[in-house]
Amino acid sequence: MALVLLLAGCAAPGHSTPEPSGSAPAVVTFGDSVPAGTACGCTPFPDLYANMIGATSDNLAVSGYTSLDVRNQLDTSQARAAVRSATVVLVMAGANDLAAAFDTDGGSYAEPAAQVQQNITAVVADVHALRPTATLLIFGYWNVVEDGDVGRKDYGDDGVAEAAAATKYCNDALRKAAAGAIYVDTTTAVKGDSGEDDPTGLLAGDGDHPNAAGHAAIAEAAYAALPNG
Repeated sequence: MALVLLLAGCAAPGHSTPEPSGSAPAVVTFGDSVPAGTACGCTPFPDLYANMIGATSDNLAVSGYTSLDVRNQLDTSQARAAVRSATVVLVMAGANDLAAAFDTDGGSYAEPAAQVQQNITAVVADVHALRPTATLLIFGYWNVVEDGDVGRKDYGDDGVAEAAAATKYCNDALRKAAAGAIYVDTTTAVKGDSGEDDPTGLLAGDGDHPNAAGHAAIAEAAYAALPNG
């Protein structure tokens, strides 16, 4: 899959991002290990994206967080203060909810997906209440568990199919929760337009998190998701 990587700090012509009058743009991020940059040893996609639009980045993502953890985080004074000064808010959470079901139940995904939808819907409402002018991006997943060579080795064909089912439940829930926000599809970013490209080259050695190229691809997906003006 060909990637066009933008240099940090260089925005494409014609792109506009909402900016509060008299202040620099600010990107605030909530979520799990993916936006936190786990297993990469690189600049994670929220910071890359912030560089693309010339913004500061306050990355509050925490490895291991579920959608409920993010919902609860929005009740903290640090998070609320960050959102009140945000131009763009990025949220990527829900994979850990479905990964737990994948690991223990194997196919019982409706209930955790419903919880993801409920929690992220509440996060969207909280962000809008705290900062009505902020642009809010909700990210889906290319996979809620391992993928590529590692996923095939660890899960086999049946497990790979089961992982795809869990991921679909998660992404469907996130799309519904993103009503009033912008949903960012990372499947296309990581697995191509068909959604079936081998993502191994964009994943870290654990097969579960993006590497530097993967984070760059997700940052570009975020950039492309915003309207051009």
